[in-house]
Amino acid sequence: MDMQWLDDVLVLLEEGNMTRAAARRNITQPAFSRRIRSFEDWLGVDVLERKTNRIKVSQALATNEGEIRALVARLKELRTKIAHHDPAASVVTIAAQHSPVFSTFPDMGLRARAAFPGIRFRMRAGNLNDCASLFLRGDTSMLLCYEAQGVGPISFGSGVLRELWGQDYLIPVVGGILRYSVRDNREIPEDTPAIVYPENSYFGQVLSKNARVFGTAGCSINPFCQTAFSSGAREMVLKGLGVGWVPFSMAHREIESGDLISLSNQYGQEPLDVVIYAHKEVEMATKLIEFWAKKV
Repeated sequence: MDMQWLDDVLVLLEEGNMTRAAARRNITQPAFSRRIRSFEDWLGVDVLERKTNRIKVSQALATNEGEIRALVARLKELRTKIAHHDPAASVVTIAAQHSPVFSTFPDMGLRARAAFPGIRFRMRAGNLNDCASLFLRGDTSMLLCYEAQGVGPISFGSGVLRELWGQDYLIPVVGGILRYSVRDNREIPEDTPAIVYPENSYFGQVLSKNARVFGTAGCSINPFCQTAFSSGAREMVLKGLGVGWVPFSMAHREIESGDLISLSNQYGQEPLDVVIYAHKEVEMATKLIEFWAKKV
C-alpha cells in the first residue's frame, strides 16, 4: 500500500468532491481517480459510489475517518522513529542483585547519563540466580552482580560480554547499642544476635563456604533475623539488632562516622568483584559496557 493513498482519502473526505480534492493534491483529476481506484483494489472494497455525473463517498469510509487519521499519524511517527533512531535514547533493562542496585548502580547511572543524555534504565532486582535467568532468557540486556573472587565468573558463552566495574568486600559490622559490646581487640561475644543470610542466597553461600561467624544461621549461635537483602541487613545492624555482613561500599560512610564498627580485622572479609554482563547483539548494552569499562 502507498502511504499517499491514505492522504488522498483524507483530502477526499474533507472536500467531498473529486475535482477539489485533486486540486489540493496538485494532480489532475484522472490521476487522482486512479489513485483512489488503487486504494480500493488494495482494500478490496469500493469507497466511492459512482453514478452518472455524480460520485459519492461511501458511508463506511466516512464512518472510519477518525481511524484512518490515527493510522496515518502512527505510521508517520513510526517512520520518523526509524529514520532518526538514536540508540542512546533507548531503554536499557538491567537485571541486578539487590546490593549493587544500592551500592554501585547510582554511580554507573550518573556516568551513563553524562555520556548518553537520552538513555533510560529499567532495573529488575533479585537474587543472583533469578537475575542470571532473566538475563539468559533475554528478558534483560544486561546483568549487574557481585562475584566472589574464590568462585570465579559466570559462564554465559561467546554471545555475552563481561567487564569488571570494580572491587568490593563483604565485611562484618555492628551498630547501635551493640557497638558497646565490642572489645578492644575488635571481638564481640559469640552469642551476640546476628542478622544472617539464607544459606541458599549468594552471600549466604560465600559466607558459609568459609564458615564466617555471624554470616549464616549455621555459623551463628544467636541468629536474630534472616534476610537475603543486604540493604535491609544494613539498616537492622545500624539499629543495633545484630551483627551483620554487608558490602563495604554500603557501610563505609557509617564506619567513618562511627555509626558502624567494622569487625573485619578480627573476623575477616570476603573479596567481591562487581561485574557487568551484556548481550552482544544489543547495541546500546554493548556501548554501555564498553563505556563503563573505561571508567572515565
